[in-house]
Amino acid sequence: MEQAIALARQAEQIDEVPIGAVIVQNDRVIGTGFNVRESLRCITRHAEIIALEDACKQLKNWRLPDCDIYVTLEPCIMCAGALVQARIRTVYFGAYDPKAGALGSLYKLHEDKRLNHRLEVVGGVLSQECGNMLSTFFHKKRVSK
Repeated sequence: MEQAIALARQAEQIDEVPIGAVIVQNDRVIGTGFNVRESLRCITRHAEIIALEDACKQLKNWRLPDCDIYVTLEPCIMCAGALVQARIRTVYFGAYDPKAGALGSLYKLHEDKRLNHRLEVVGGVLSQECGNMLSTFFHKKRVSK
């Protein structure tokens, strides 16, 4: 999670929402990403999607069943869907997202038995640090307006 936090700080440096993601297989980082949707003006450029693309490229496979992801914020519906499609084993996330979280807060996509794959989910990992980073970022945005 500390690597995901470091990536989130990189996003913050370029005025992006500070969210970072790291995908691990057998204790080895195989995919990383941080938010760049404002910079690229593209809705799909979330940290998780970028990390998934990176991992798939590294493994030359879209299936990642023996991989785990660490992300600083609870994934949204789009990202949770992509994680299910990639067959990610476990999602570890930092801060809960009561406005858009799809793995416990707003939705529980990982528990839907109709899907062909279910994820293990561990929320609240370093939640204070992850949440504070996001709160500080948005506070600065509101103050600057």
